[in-house]
Amino acid sequence: MDLSLSFFAGGSLLLLVGLTASSIKRLPFTPAMIYLAVGLLIGPSALGLFHFNPLKQSALLELVTEIVVLISLFTAGMKMPVPINLVRWRTPLRLAFVGMSVTVGLMAGFAHYALEMSWGAAILLAAILAPTDPVLATDVQVRHPGDREPLRFGLTSEGGLNDGSAFPFVMLGLGLLGLGDFQGTAHWILHDVVWATLSAVAIGWVAGWLLASVAHRLRNSQRQRDLLDDFLGLGLIGTVYGFSLMVDAWGFLAVFVAAIALRQHEFRLHVLPAQNLALQEHVAHERPQISDASLAFKEQ
Repeated sequence: MDLSLSFFAGGSLLLLVGLTASSIKRLPFTPAMIYLAVGLLIGPSALGLFHFNPLKQSALLELVTEIVVLISLFTAGMKMPVPINLVRWRTPLRLAFVGMSVTVGLMAGFAHYALEMSWGAAILLAAILAPTDPVLATDVQVRHPGDREPLRFGLTSEGGLNDGSAFPFVMLGLGLLGLGDFQGTAHWILHDVVWATLSAVAIGWVAGWLLASVAHRLRNSQRQRDLLDDFLGLGLIGTVYGFSLMVDAWGFLAVFVAAIALRQHEFRLHVLPAQNLALQEHVAHERPQISDASLAFKEQ
């Protein structure tokens, strides 16, 4: 399949889904299922117009999937309720870290003893399968920034955190298979668990806070603000992820935390002053933190 046909097929599919979005919402399946059906139709299973070898084109596949997951995690983080409530976050933190560790342990044990896989392969398989998918779970996640439904909040926040909590087990499995820089259990705990996790949280929080502060000073009008939202968000994703890779931090976790921090500080800088002004003037009006169109763009 040549490049021109690839662009034509991809563009046509996006146009079709975009023009029929309202109709698709009423159907008992998601756009992802439509993409899957079209792929089967034009692929080797049917018409044979398109063939993709994931082994030969693994670099491209890795890049595309990274971008998709990063944008999905950022969008999920931007929808988290504000301000942060530690009692509310207790459940997703237990799910993402305690629940994830227990799940990986049980799956790895089954793969080793029942499937007779080596410990390295068993742990790697468990770390791959254990996290919930932040992309496919979009339809059951928090639907908008003001959505406080506990179940949707738990699923969304756990889906954003579990990529970071699963990565240490991925590195452990690769190390035991001789495919990574494994220097023993102590080094794995200090470097891949403690350092990579804590530094990711710190990088994400500082980056989100800095962007919110700088953007607050530079924005002069609501119109400018709407135009900048998408570019600022995508720029923050790239900057945080790239810097995290440079210092061996978990980039997916850093991007999710950066989105949460950005929204928390935008709430403090924009919404709280607007609420105080509204109380003084007896006007029920809030300045939005980020436009619904911006969130919809990133999520789609």
